[in-house]
Amino acid sequence: MRARALAPLATALLAGATLAGSCGEILPADLFLVQRSGSVAGARLTLLVNEEGGVRCNGAEAGRLSDARLIEARAIKDDLDDPASEHLSLPARPGSVLTYDVRLEKGSVHFADNSSGQPQVLRRLALFVLRTAQERCHLAI
Repeated sequence: MRARALAPLATALLAGATLAGSCGEILPADLFLVQRSGSVAGARLTLLVNEEGGVRCNGAEAGRLSDARLIEARAIKDDLDDPASEHLSLPARPGSVLTYDVRLEKGSVHFADNSSGQPQVLRRLALFVLRTAQERCHLAI
């Protein structure tokens, strides 16, 4: 008897869950968030890249990455997981122009364009941010 009383409730919950999913309420996971700052005009940028290639620049929707660029972003994220889990922080040397604060699910990384001891992935990330800033965010740098 109790099962019959709960059946309409279960049906309503299932219908509600299906409707919510079809309305686009489930969002893809974020790959990484980069906050870039610096001493030159246009240096300030907040760049968010999600698992499906969606890009946000300074809070505004900026379209999608090409498939090749999305594969690149995913590879960078994977290579950043270890340094982020260790909360890698590399100080800037004199003459630094740009600094980067990167947040991922596993942690964070902080570095400057001229930090000593940068793993190769940080240079790849800086180039990715530059290209995405130019192509998707329509920024000069």
